[in-house]
Amino acid sequence: MKLLRVGPVGAERPCVLGPDGRVLDVSSLTADIDGAFLSGGGVERVRAALAEGRLPEAGPFERVGAPVARPGKVVCIGLNYSDHAEETGAAIPAEPVVFMKASNTVVGPDDGVLVPRGSVKTDYEVELAVVLGGTARYLSSPAEAAGVIAGYAVANDVSEREF
Repeated sequence: MKLLRVGPVGAERPCVLGPDGRVLDVSSLTADIDGAFLSGGGVERVRAALAEGRLPEAGPFERVGAPVARPGKVVCIGLNYSDHAEETGAAIPAEPVVFMKASNTVVGPDDGVLVPRGSVKTDYEVELAVVLGGTARYLSSPAEAAGVIAGYAVANDVSEREF
């Protein structure tokens, strides 16, 4: 199941891509695809409505927005594969390199990317975004970790390497 948000910036509607490729409106089930939706059974409600065939077509839209509205945190893992570490001239880290990005950097696939003034080494990488649908703190097993995953998205990670 592919969830998406369509419409103008700040006025996106929650939708799902149907099995036939039509974009279906799920605003009767949720106001948005956000933390409350992901942690409150929203995915299951959409899955059931989709299976029952009771979702209307979304109609025309000009833009696909960020996949999740107002994400709480964007936690990143740096140098997560050896080729990238070598490319940057860094040693392969013994432990994951964890860093944060501002949540307002999550935008739609065709939205503009703000590049800082004076940027001389803007870089980008395609990443796998893991979207959590619950609190992931002090988890005791991989199975417990898998239990909080709500879904996945393709992410374009943009950084200024010189700053």
